Amino acid sequence: FAEESLRQVAAGISGLTEDELHFRLHPTSNSIAWDAWHIFRTVDNLVHFVFEREEPVWLQQGLDVKWNLPRVGQGTSMPPEEAWAMRFPPGDQLAQYGLDAWEAVKPRIAAMDDDYLQVVHHVYPWGDRTRLFILGKIVSHSAKHLGYIAGAIGVLGRQAPSF
Repeated sequence: FAEESLRQVAAGISGLTEDELHFRLHPTSNSIAWDAWHIFRTVDNLVHFVFEREEPVWLQQGLDVKWNLPRVGQGTSMPPEEAWAMRFPPGDQLAQYGLDAWEAVKPRIAAMDDDYLQVVHHVYPWGDRTRLFILGKIVSHSAKHLGYIAGAIGVLGRQAPSF
């Protein structure tokens, strides 16, 4: 699920114009770009930093500086006005970050065994949870944002990725 979904998000945002990328389905919705960024950053940060205490791809590539976006934050509990004001790079660049992050975490996920998955971490806002729980939340939480992206792309009259 994770690989297919992340690749579909990347494909879905790659060809969007700047206005389309920053389109918000409703005045209280985040932009297509924000939802994609949030998914990519969450996967990258949780697997690299929370699980392994390693530098996420986001920081390895210096994208926080290059794109003038949060260094550590990934959107969780971000005030809505702050999220709505964020401006993102062109869709192909944001998509490439998502693909790079996936390629970096993919072998780590493949190597996870039962003992590894039972290790507990404290993750805001979920508290103390096993890695297995955290991975499940990544999938379920990302699915919600994937739906937002598909709906917004469809409203724009573009072919929405089939998740």
